[in-house]
Amino acid sequence: MKIFVESIDRGKWDAIVNGHFVHKFEKDDVFIEKPWSQWTESESKRAQYDCIAKNIITSALNSEEFF
Repeated sequence: MKIFVESIDRGKWDAIVNGHFVHKFEKDDVFIEKPWSQWTESESKRAQYDCIAKNIITSALNSEEFF
C-alpha cells in the first residue's frame, strides 16, 4: 500500500502516516481551528491529501473489511 500511495503522491502517504491535518492559528497564546474560508492555497491542498488518502484506502478494502 505504501508504495502504491507514494507513487501517486508523497503528500498523500504523509497524510496517512501523520493523520488528519487541522489548520490552526494562534490567538492570545491559544491555538484555534482556522475557518475553511481563511485557508490558504497550500492548506487547501494539504486537506485534499487527507480526502484522497481516505478514498484510496477505502477503495482498496473489500465489503467485509470496509464494514
